[in-house]
Amino acid sequence: MLRSRGRLLAYSAILVAAVALSACGSKTGENKSGAGVTADTAGDTVKVGLLNSLSGTMAISEVTVRDSIKLAIEEINASGGVLGKKLDPISEDGASDWPTFAEKASKLIKEDRVAAVFGCWTSASRKAVKPVFEANKALLFYPVQYEGLEQSPYIFYTGATTNQQIIPGLDYLKSQGKKTIYLVGSDYVFPRTANKEIKAYAAANGMTVLGEDYAPLGSTEFGTIVNKVKAAKADAVFNTLNGDSNVAFFKEYKSAGLTAAAMPVVSVSIAEEEVKSIGTQYLAGQLTAWNYYQTTPGDANAKFVKAYKAKYGADKPTSDPMEAAYVSVYLWKAMVEKAGSFDVEKVKAASDGITFDAPEGKVTVDGATQHIYKTARIGKIGDDGLITEVWNSGSPVKPDPYLKGYPWAAGLS
Repeated sequence: MLRSRGRLLAYSAILVAAVALSACGSKTGENKSGAGVTADTAGDTVKVGLLNSLSGTMAISEVTVRDSIKLAIEEINASGGVLGKKLDPISEDGASDWPTFAEKASKLIKEDRVAAVFGCWTSASRKAVKPVFEANKALLFYPVQYEGLEQSPYIFYTGATTNQQIIPGLDYLKSQGKKTIYLVGSDYVFPRTANKEIKAYAAANGMTVLGEDYAPLGSTEFGTIVNKVKAAKADAVFNTLNGDSNVAFFKEYKSAGLTAAAMPVVSVSIAEEEVKSIGTQYLAGQLTAWNYYQTTPGDANAKFVKAYKAKYGADKPTSDPMEAAYVSVYLWKAMVEKAGSFDVEKVKAASDGITFDAPEGKVTVDGATQHIYKTARIGKIGDDGLITEVWNSGSPVKPDPYLKGYPWAAGLS
């Protein structure tokens, strides 16, 4: 109870700080009519913001997302820019610290006067910056899968929502005859909300949750949790750990004698970059739920992978969050060009139905929710560190962030 109250107080402090930050800073470019802060489009360039953790526990995942955004910007500039203007990227480090994300978001919007911001990873960082973008009527493109149950008029969600990742992951386990699961996650909003959804799904689908444990974000102590997982003898584990905590968890998992064959782990925050950092000797055979893998077939993906490796190194893998971030820049470009303006409200109005031949396959913007139609994919991690698809949804899944199409989810939001 005290821990829950402490988390609530800490999170409330972040929101208060975020709102305060949205009301301070340089007044340059502020529209006195209440229309928010306008981007500086007077010259031959227009600034865009990159907001990612380049240090701290989340850097293991977010540095490569920043790199993929930069790749998209360079490609767009090489092809003439957006509305004849080259993009000038301004990169800020959220430092795996949620108040810092809010501070940097305010700086990008009010001082740099960017036309849009691309970034954030954890739901905690997104929740921290959300009031900043809403108060200033500025655009954030958020590229990472998340727990759903959210919609903001100033955020475009280009990663998966619940019915495009978590539910397909559970459906796959069910199809494989898995009837008992154990939940392991980092102690913040995404895992806790996701696990509420997972428990509701389980109750409606003949599955039993045998245990639920959380570790502080960045924790490297998993002996106790893994021992509890082992003792439970569940059919599978559903993993919502984030960042470099996964390194310690999977090393402890193998040390305890647990294997993918006997008790598979489905992860929703481990992609190719994390596999490389953790080590394939700890992950081979384990499962992931995403919408894109480096091995996803198609000309668009072959082009993306080739370009990324040419710029950052032949040994650098691509991953789902990197791809969703890369795609988000192109979607914003298409919205701006359809609108014929960088004006935020006009860009939003032009968003519905925008499509892009993405590395993951065709994606379409759902203007009503500002989420993206995405194909769900389950993959298995190989000895070579790559993830090979073992199942997909067959076609892009319409986003349902509030799970309105699932009777068992009533009351979750």
